[in-house]
Amino acid sequence: MKKFRGLGVALVTPFDQNGAIDLQALDRLVCFQIEQKVDYLVVLGTTAETATLTTDEKVALLERIKKINNNKLPIVLGIGSNDTHGLLRQLDNYDLDGVDAILSVCPYYTKPSQEGIFLHFSALARKTDLPVILYNVPGRTGVSIEVNTVKRLRKAHSNIIGIKEASGDLSTISALKEELPQDFQVISGDDFTTIPAIGLGAEGVISVIGQSIPNIFGRGVRAALSGNLKDANLVHESIQHFCELNFQEGNPTGIKSSLSNMNLINPYLRLPLVSATSELRSLISAEMIRLEAL
Repeated sequence: MKKFRGLGVALVTPFDQNGAIDLQALDRLVCFQIEQKVDYLVVLGTTAETATLTTDEKVALLERIKKINNNKLPIVLGIGSNDTHGLLRQLDNYDLDGVDAILSVCPYYTKPSQEGIFLHFSALARKTDLPVILYNVPGRTGVSIEVNTVKRLRKAHSNIIGIKEASGDLSTISALKEELPQDFQVISGDDFTTIPAIGLGAEGVISVIGQSIPNIFGRGVRAALSGNLKDANLVHESIQHFCELNFQEGNPTGIKSSLSNMNLINPYLRLPLVSATSELRSLISAEMIRLEAL
């Protein structure tokens, strides 16, 4: 079994009402994922509101999660930037002992060419011996890592082992599976289309909603990976409205409301993101009750 196969969860960063990191809530959240048998943890991704964290906070979060996890689950660390030299400097901030791979987002806002993207990730791959998972999320970055660029990167760097494909475009999943080597991991980054993506060859998901409904979503992911399409499709259909609600007011607004509903964390975010409206909180709560009954 490949290390990053199945249900990976992109952890949020819990805050208290004063905007400080809530370490006790973080402990509860990580322990819950371990108890629910998710397959791996993704730390300091977009869902963690990483753009609002200081370097010291990022380092402290990683160390706390490593301590609570105690090597029970693989850890993927998010390290990304639209400044290549800044990205390489970031690597020096962390003690990477206990980190199993790096997840690095396509450079955002600046819209580099495919050659720029290739050189950016090549610099990262040369800087670290850890496995690197590319992260394609054009809805946030403004540019997509094209399949040919992924092929070039894989051919040039053996430690570029996979891609989190979050475009939601199933034809891209198919193209990646057709054109990349068999051992290159294609991981869904879109909760809405994860089950169909697995049907096309994706090896699982790095999920937002999975951290609040790991039992339900994990069941669907495992069913899809084992070829049990009937059960997988039932889960796929059952979670669509929950997905819609969780992303209705942006991410991680919805998932923090879901986790707050479970008394794992408080629903606070750092500006410019804000907590869910009372209407959305009520809708999420009602939907979670419905899902629990399935």
